[in-house]
Amino acid sequence: MRPEVAVYTEKLTRRFGKFVAVDQVTLEVKKGEIFAFLGPNGAGKTTLMRMLCGLLKPTTGKAMVGGFDIYTQTESIKQSIGYMSQKFSLYEDLTIEENIEFYGGIYGLSRESIRRKREEIFKNLKLASFSGMMTRDLPLGFKQRLALGCAMLHKPTILFLDEPTSGVDPKARRTFWEIIHETTKNGTTVLVTTHYMEEAEYCNRVCIMNNGQVVALDSPSKLREYHHQPSIQKVFVNLIKQENRSENSY
Repeated sequence: MRPEVAVYTEKLTRRFGKFVAVDQVTLEVKKGEIFAFLGPNGAGKTTLMRMLCGLLKPTTGKAMVGGFDIYTQTESIKQSIGYMSQKFSLYEDLTIEENIEFYGGIYGLSRESIRRKREEIFKNLKLASFSGMMTRDLPLGFKQRLALGCAMLHKPTILFLDEPTSGVDPKARRTFWEIIHETTKNGTTVLVTTHYMEEAEYCNRVCIMNNGQVVALDSPSKLREYHHQPSIQKVFVNLIKQENRSENSY
């Protein structure tokens, strides 16, 4: 794997019985890049991300994440990445401060490091006014900010975000993406799954998936240009229609 590459896969495949969830996916994600996986439900986005995070063993194929092999070095991968799942995964019956302290302890941070990170999270994610509030009482957009902050407590070099803005209102989604862009200025690589077409426009490159396969991969501008469409949404809809027609023709 070249030094400028953060994530590399070669014919990565995952089967569940006879069902092929991820089908021979080959790609490279560069360091400091915001890389989006876009696709309909069941396209294989989350399964692919779970394999890259070391949470799910591939059936066949190769992959390296941050220089670590996903077959033999999963613990090293888990220590070097941040992961934010689709479902809100923090403890609702703890305050914001208690969640930060809890996850800081899991990552093995010192009390002083946790204190500094807590102050950074309150300042950068604008959570200071909610510090003593129970997490369950936070508005959803602020819950997502807290989940992102906790995923970044240990300064991961690669951040995996699985549909992080699902169910969040448009204004909160824009704010969330501003935070993501600020994060990459420090060199963090971000891989994100989304089903919001406009969010793909905020990314450096977009990987469109369908039925477990990569059907298009490039920057938003090049995808629009190549497919002669005014938006990623139009590119996506046309590609999926073409894929479905091809399947039905057999």
